[in-house]
This record gives sequence, structure tokens and C-alpha cells, in this order.
Amino acid sequence: MILLSDEEKVKFYKKQMDLEQKIIQAAEESVEDMENKIVKELILAIALDSKKHASLLEVLMTMNTSFVPYIDEKSLDKIAKNIKKHIELEAQAIETYKELLTKIDTDQEKMIVQAIYHDELRHHALLKRLYEIIIKNEAITEADLWDYLKDDYIPQY
Repeated sequence: MILLSDEEKVKFYKKQMDLEQKIIQAAEESVEDMENKIVKELILAIALDSKKHASLLEVLMTMNTSFVPYIDEKSLDKIAKNIKKHIELEAQAIETYKELLTKIDTDQEKMIVQAIYHDELRHHALLKRLYEIIIKNEAITEADLWDYLKDDYIPQY
């Protein structure tokens, strides 16, 4: 197997980001005049996933170009405070969705709430790890991020 060079990977990631942007645009255009709120919101949810994919591709591009682990102390304190608040909100969301799953009975509703619940679990785990790194003032290396992403944030890898 021939591996891609950093330059080839960045080129590929940029191409994929463009594709994700086209998916977002197509999704948004397809629901402009849509009156069926259920179909509209499901399509917009897919567009949001494509936005997430574009953000993750940006992470990959940064890892292959100009990754800088340093965060100044003033920014570090602010980021830590904001992430801690975000962790608390995600924990609250996890509990409310977990409870909601016990109080609904239609398969369609359960499927959607369960998808949201699992997203919240991944968000919570990622934020907790980032907070841990920040309060310990650790350098975040490419290897650290990749290990974390594949083990916790992208569990189906």
C-alpha cells in the first residue's frame, strides 16, 4: 500500500471539504420551500453532519500543515472555563435524553432521541478529555488527538 504524502492528504481533504459544502448547499436548497417539517428537519440534520465533517476535515488539514499545540495562559483559562460550562450542559443533556428514552414508545421517536443521546455522549467525552488536557496544560500532539478521536469520538472506527 502506498501512503499519501502530507501534501496529497491536504489536497484530498480540501476536495472533500468542497464536496461537503456542496452537500450542505444542496440540502439547504432542497428544503427552501418544503412544507413537510419532518422531512425538512431531517434533511437539515444531514446538512449539519456535513458541516461537522467539514470541521473534522479542517482538523485533518491542520494536522498535516501548521499544527501548533501552544495556547497562551490567558486564553487557556478562558477556554478551560468555557469548556467546563459546556461539559456541565452536555451532562444535563445526557440525563434528560436518557430519561426521555424511558418515556417515549414510538420507534421513530426513540431512534431520533437515541441518535441525539449518543451524540451527546461523544460530545461529553471529547470535552472532558480536552478539559483534562487544558487544565494539565499539556501540549496536544497530533498523535494524542488521533488516539482520542478514534477511541472515543469516532467509536465506529
